[in-house]
Amino acid sequence: MSLPLIRSGTCTGVASVPLVSRPSVILIDIETSPNIGYSWGKWEQSIIAFKKEWELLSFAYKELGSKTTHCYARPDFDDETDYSLTLAAWDVFENADVLIGHNIDQFDNRKLRAKFVEHSLPPPKPYKTIDTKKIAKSQFAFNSNSLNDLAATLKLGKKHPTGGFDLWLDCMAGDPKAWKKMIAYNKHDVVLLEQVYLRLKAWYPNHPNLALLANKPGCPVCSSARVQRRGYQVLKTRRAGRLHCQECGHWFSRALNDAMCVE
Repeated sequence: MSLPLIRSGTCTGVASVPLVSRPSVILIDIETSPNIGYSWGKWEQSIIAFKKEWELLSFAYKELGSKTTHCYARPDFDDETDYSLTLAAWDVFENADVLIGHNIDQFDNRKLRAKFVEHSLPPPKPYKTIDTKKIAKSQFAFNSNSLNDLAATLKLGKKHPTGGFDLWLDCMAGDPKAWKKMIAYNKHDVVLLEQVYLRLKAWYPNHPNLALLANKPGCPVCSSARVQRRGYQVLKTRRAGRLHCQECGHWFSRALNDAMCVE
């Protein structure tokens, strides 16, 4: 099957589109199966032996600002392992400049990289990550930093209900209705992720510089050229111009002699 890649890739020979000048910013979320093993009890037990290790069940992604959310799951491929699904995820990584996820640094990124190595795939080209959970924890004091609770607190919506762990069991058993529900759940998580990211991004001082990635002057968070100079700020060894983005509201600094576009 052909994958709707954002930019031209170097692996697998799937259909691609020409390289674009703006950075490829991708929101992504994965779903995995649990490890299956043996234990002597139910509470805080050591696993005696693994029967089956976790596998990739599905992943959903969308380009930032796009109206279309894509999702690929195990039923989309013929093989009995998660190799083809992992390869599809590798293609997305290979064609991304920035990947956004909720807890992506601790979960999605590391889990997928583990699968890349397991299936003898090479490292994808370097990319930046933006973790919305890290933004929430480092910049605010919400009662909860889960995606569902953040979205509810910010009045952006809620995650789709799954009905609990039975959904995962039914998918692993090959139930088509369960897979349909899982795919809808996975895709909606990415839509919700985008809304949370858009609300929080201007507050994040360590946001990857999208203007620099696009090789044009502008706001590092949204790359807009609608920037106003607002005095200066004192850094450790020098003064720098203080700028305010009129699109997303992000504050940042530049060298006083930096000839960037301003309103």
